[in-house]
Order: sequence, then C-alpha cells, then structure tokens
Amino acid sequence: MIKSTPMSSKQNFLAYGALGGAILAISFSAFFVRWANVPPQIMGFYRIGISTLILSPFFMRRTLRRQDGPAGLDLRWGILIFPILAGLASAMDQFIWNTSLKFTAAANATLLGNTSPIWVALIAWLILRERTRSLFWVGLVLVMGGAAVVLGNDFLRHPTLGWGDLLSITSAFFYGLFYLFSEQSRRRLDTLSHVWICSLTSTLFLLGICLVGRTPLSGYPTRSYLILVGAALLPQLIGYLAIGYALGHIPAHIASPTMLGQPVITAILAIPILGEKLTPPQWIGGLVALTGIYLVNRSRERPVEAAALDEVPASMGSAAEGKGGQALDPGLDPK
Repeated sequence: MIKSTPMSSKQNFLAYGALGGAILAISFSAFFVRWANVPPQIMGFYRIGISTLILSPFFMRRTLRRQDGPAGLDLRWGILIFPILAGLASAMDQFIWNTSLKFTAAANATLLGNTSPIWVALIAWLILRERTRSLFWVGLVLVMGGAAVVLGNDFLRHPTLGWGDLLSITSAFFYGLFYLFSEQSRRRLDTLSHVWICSLTSTLFLLGICLVGRTPLSGYPTRSYLILVGAALLPQLIGYLAIGYALGHIPAHIASPTMLGQPVITAILAIPILGEKLTPPQWIGGLVALTGIYLVNRSRERPVEAAALDEVPASMGSAAEGKGGQALDPGLDPK
C-alpha cells in the first residue's frame, strides 16, 4: 500500500489557503446564475467550456514540455479514468441540481444539494476504509446543522421531500463522487492536467445534454455572455483550480465539509450584493458551521505516536519510494 509523505508546513499552508480561496470564489456562483438569466444547462456549458478553452494552451504547453523530459505526462487509461469520472460526476451534479430548481424552492435545493459531505464521509469510511476520529463526526454534525439553519429556513418550516428535493439529494451524491474521484486523480496527475481533463469531460457531457434537449446555444443578450465569462473566470477557473490543488494534499472527506463554508459565505455576501438580510438564528448557524469546519480539520491531526506507526520501515525497501528515495505520491506535487 502506497502511503503519502507527511505534508510540510508550507504545503499545509498552501493547501488550506487554496481551499479558502476556492470557498470565496465559488461563493459567487449563485450570483452569476441569477444575473445571467439563461437555461441552467447553458450556464453550465459556457461556464465550464470557457474555462476549459482558457486552460487549453497552458495544458498543451505543459504536456509538450513534459513529453520531452524524463517525467513525461502519463496519459494511460488507468490514469485518465479518474479525472474523466470526476468530470462526469461534476457535470451530473450541475445538471441535476439545476433541474431540481424547477421542482423545489431554492433554499431546499441549496440545503439538500450540500449534503455531499455525508456521502463522502460514508464512502470513505465504509468502502475506502479510511479511519475517521470521533471529532470528525462531531464536526460534521455541526457543519450540516449550522448550514441547515443558514440555508434551510423554508425547508425547516416545511420538511417534506418532493421530486425536486430528491433530485437535489441525488446531485449531492454526484458532488461527493466528484471529490472522491478528484482525490484519486490528484494522486496521479498535477493540478493543471487534472482540472483540464475533468473540465473537458464536463463540457462535452453538458454539450450533449444541450444538443439532445435542443437548447439554443446562441441568441442570448450580450450582458448574459459577459456574465457567463465572469462565471467561467471566478467560480470555475479560479475556484476549481484551487479545489484541484487542495485535493492533492487534503483528503476528500475533510475538504468536502470544509467547502460547506461556501454557502455560508454566499449568504453573507448576499447582504451587500443582493440586499438580502440574515436573521439572528442564521448568524448563529453560520458560527456553528464554521466551528464544525474547524473541528473537522482538527480531526485530521494525529498524535506523533500514531503518525510514526504509519511510517514504512526503511528495512522493507519502502514500497512508497522510487529511485533515489523520492516519494511516489504525485498528489504532493505542488505544481
């Protein structure tokens, strides 16, 4: 079993800094959706497609330079499968969640669509056999409970599940799969390669949905196209590059609940941007959610004695090391 080397303090700082940047960038997603006023599948197609086009020359340059060097980019199917699956999961999440908005309230869709940390934690625990401390589960409960108070006033008043609510829960499952597949992809690919392949897959899938549904790809106001470009640059390009980098260093079951800070930040930003107001219970819920995020990330810290037990003895020749004693975990590549 290949184990990653412990993160340095610099890597730890950069990884959590990237996650914080992703939270802030993606917090603007809801505003772009409201401002663009285009069909949901068009929003997803242009948002991801434009960001893919912007990244393409950088990816091609990186690929050509690596092919000429000793550490060429490995694009075997066993490597490509994970970013492709992450891209499909991301596209399914966006399409299903946007569709759910036609059948349920936005508050319900936002709350239920952000239950992905539960799916990630359960899959990581039951299927991937990742060990989690009790502090993690306490933090997860606080995160979900706090987010429910901030986002789900309507849902708490009318706690019934309809067709749209079930779609929102389904989208959360695919969002959880996106985190898990991305974590595996980043163990094999650098950030840029992972994000480009993932984004290209999502773009082609959403294009297919638009064509099958005969949704017009053009004919929208100039203002809408400018907003789509903004959505591609901020929440998609910056946000998902930051998530891709962070998932190379932070486990998915830790990153996913941490990203629940995003809807909390969105609710706060809506005060000056959209003129919306938060009630005192919502402010308290936001503080509870942030406390839960802190506990979830504290649960990742292990005692020195426990960490030492995970070290691979040098006498075994260290299956976790390559030639010259270099760790084989590409997820630690800071590129």
